[in-house]
Amino acid sequence: MRYVVGYTPNERGADAVALASAMAGAQGAHLDLIYVVDRHSPHVASNPEGSGVSAAEQEVLTARRKGLALVPEDIGVEFHVRNAHSFAAGLIDVAVESKAGLIVVGAANNGLFKRYSVGSVANALLHASPVPVALAPRGYRRTDPISRLTLAVGQRGGADAAIDTAIGAANRRGVPLRLVSLLELDGEGDSGEAINAAHIHANTVLSEAAHRLPEGHQVSVAVAHGRTFEEAIDDLEWDDGEIMIIGSSRLAEKNRLFIGSTANKMLRALPVPMVVVPRDYVRVDSMPET
Repeated sequence: MRYVVGYTPNERGADAVALASAMAGAQGAHLDLIYVVDRHSPHVASNPEGSGVSAAEQEVLTARRKGLALVPEDIGVEFHVRNAHSFAAGLIDVAVESKAGLIVVGAANNGLFKRYSVGSVANALLHASPVPVALAPRGYRRTDPISRLTLAVGQRGGADAAIDTAIGAANRRGVPLRLVSLLELDGEGDSGEAINAAHIHANTVLSEAAHRLPEGHQVSVAVAHGRTFEEAIDDLEWDDGEIMIIGSSRLAEKNRLFIGSTANKMLRALPVPMVVVPRDYVRVDSMPET
C-alpha cells in the first residue's frame, strides 16, 4: 500500500509527514512525498544532482533533504516532483496513477495548535479526491504507530464505505475501534429520544463490527452530545495516537469526496487527525482480481 503525502518544506509539510509516518508504521505502507511545482514553471528533474544547479533545482534539493529527514528509518519513502496546475490536482493525479490508498496533507498554517484551519489545498481535496484524505492538525508531530481508531457513526445512509474502511484498518493494525455518535442538541424537541436513537444506531454498527473483527478485538461505543458539535467533541476523551474517520457527504458524486456542514463543524473542533472516506470507496488491494 502506498500513501501520497503532500509535502512543502514548512510546518504544514512536517505535520503531513508525521501523520503519514504514524499511519504507515503499523502496516508497512510506503510513503511517496510529493512536491508539486507549477506546470508552467521551468522544468525540474525529479532527482536533481550535481553542481551548478538552478535556483528552482536548489529549492527541490532542499525540500527533498528536509522531507526525507522527517521520515523514520524503518518506513519506506521516495521523494517525487510533480508538475501540475494546482497542488491538489498534482496529489490526486499521483494517487490515481499509483493506486494509493490515502492522500495525507497538513492543515493550513494559521490554525490554532492541534486544531484545523482548512486551506485551499485541503479544501480542494475534500471536494474532489477519489481516495481517502487524511488531515493533520497544526503542530502534529507524533510518528509512533496510531493507537486507536474512532469512527463517526451518523444515522443517515451512505456511510458504508467509512464503516468498511474503519473496520478493515482496525483489523490490519490490531488497534481498538471506537464508534462515536455525536449529537448537536438545540434544546428543541425530545432530546432524550434523539440520544436513545443514537445509542441504538451505534450499537447496530457495533454488532456488525464485532462480527467482522477477530474474536477479542476491542470495540466500543460512545454517544456524546452538546449544544454544538464542538461541545460534544470536547466532552469525549481522545488518545494522542488516535485517528478520527468520517464518511463523505451524501451529496458527493460516486467515488468522490464532499464534506458537508456537519463534517466542517467536526473538523474545526477535533484535536486529532481526521480521515475522510469517499462515498462508495473500495480499498484497492481489497478488490477481487479479474
